Amino acid sequence: MDLSFADWQEAAAALCFRTKAYIDGQFTDAASGKTFATINPATGEEIAQIAECDAADVDRAVKAARAAFEDGRWSRMDPGGRRAVLLKLAELIRENLVELALLDSLDMGKPVTDAATVDVPGSAHFFQWYAEAIDKLYDEVAPTGKGDLALVRRVPLGVVGAVVPWNFPLDMATWKSAAALAAGNSVVLKPAEQSPLSALRLAELASEAGVPPGVFNVVPGFGTTAGKALGLHMDVDCLAFTGSTAVGKKFMEYSGQSNLKAVWPETGGKSPNIVFADCEDLETAADMAAFGIFFNGGQVCSANSRLYVERSIQDEFLALLKARAEAMAPGNPLDPATRLGAIVDEKQTQSIMARIAAARESARLVSGGERVTLAGKGCFVAPTVFGDVAQHDPIATEEVFGPVLAVIPFDTEEEVIAMANDSIYGLAASVWTDNLSRAMRVSDRLHVGTVSVNTVDALSAQTPFGGMKQSGFGRDLSLHSLDKYTALKTTWIKYKL
Repeated sequence: MDLSFADWQEAAAALCFRTKAYIDGQFTDAASGKTFATINPATGEEIAQIAECDAADVDRAVKAARAAFEDGRWSRMDPGGRRAVLLKLAELIRENLVELALLDSLDMGKPVTDAATVDVPGSAHFFQWYAEAIDKLYDEVAPTGKGDLALVRRVPLGVVGAVVPWNFPLDMATWKSAAALAAGNSVVLKPAEQSPLSALRLAELASEAGVPPGVFNVVPGFGTTAGKALGLHMDVDCLAFTGSTAVGKKFMEYSGQSNLKAVWPETGGKSPNIVFADCEDLETAADMAAFGIFFNGGQVCSANSRLYVERSIQDEFLALLKARAEAMAPGNPLDPATRLGAIVDEKQTQSIMARIAAARESARLVSGGERVTLAGKGCFVAPTVFGDVAQHDPIATEEVFGPVLAVIPFDTEEEVIAMANDSIYGLAASVWTDNLSRAMRVSDRLHVGTVSVNTVDALSAQTPFGGMKQSGFGRDLSLHSLDKYTALKTTWIKYKL
């Protein structure tokens, strides 16, 4: 995407925002008439007023989704038909790349070039991948005795509620919706209140692609109202969630208080990145360690926020990290030269700075540590590295969700495995070594959903993404994610011999 700073600014100025809820195939005001402001964190300026949905609007959306599911306009469409529609949606996402990238950049502060080269192409790819997969999945015939035929089929659940975070607004909406729609479900999506714009545009594009009315609905609003209403709704069959561990636990409570809907939480993380002294390419390891914590401003659930460095190379590696951190000053998200954008909002910025202030008292500040403004405005935090961090220091145990790295030395393989696993989270980990046996040995013992060896945060449409322990359960991406949105149904037939 070869656009200049001026090009992106001009395109941003020409944007038209979708601000209403999308229910039953049309944009609509919230029943209450209330709205809330979505704010550009890079400037502090209001972007638009968005319909503030609550329980009444969620109920409207769920009823529309249920009606669409029951009459079969999507759920009983042949797989090839759903495939064609979702392939068209993937193409429309690509055709509207500039607009979608700008919506996420303005809404939550990420560099627009990241949105344009990672987020939007990724969303198109995931819709295409599930579209191409759905008509190639076969049902089963169970082994039985003579005169019996047992058919085992995967069937859609019905109405899927999806509650997604603000760090990757379009991508996270896609991760939930693409698989759920491909399987034949209806979806009610609640985007984060900080970043609703791209989800509303996605709903419009889905309709243009041929997704029938009622099948894909978007209800912007707050977690304590719209999100809670979706979690408690008696006619929602499944709730897929990405966000904090505390809120994930809330949704599991809501399930027990309502209809025992399936809940699939993908929650917090404090991913360890382990660098052994036998890693010969420390320059690349440092590049990727910086990427693993500073990409998207550290606002990534699987961010490599705990860095374990073998003591014999600690000083050398810290020097490499310091140089990389100091080369990543925050900048205007619409500037193609910017590698570190804004933090999503004032609340999150203050939370990050409070954690930095506490860590200054217990660890050694190597780089950063300051809040930054551009022309006196915005929510920006300098990339921050702490050295000599104790294993149980809060900066090493609690999720910061910002560009803050805790560096902890280790002496032995056994020691670092124990320290890496000493966490309530188990989402991801990275291992850097040129010893294949060590790579396999350590990977086997790390209690996480994904281990990346000699890289960080590796993922693809083909591989499942999700965690263990309090990072949640269930998996996004890959064919395994379809397990969340389908049920196994047996039809047993007795016939005459």
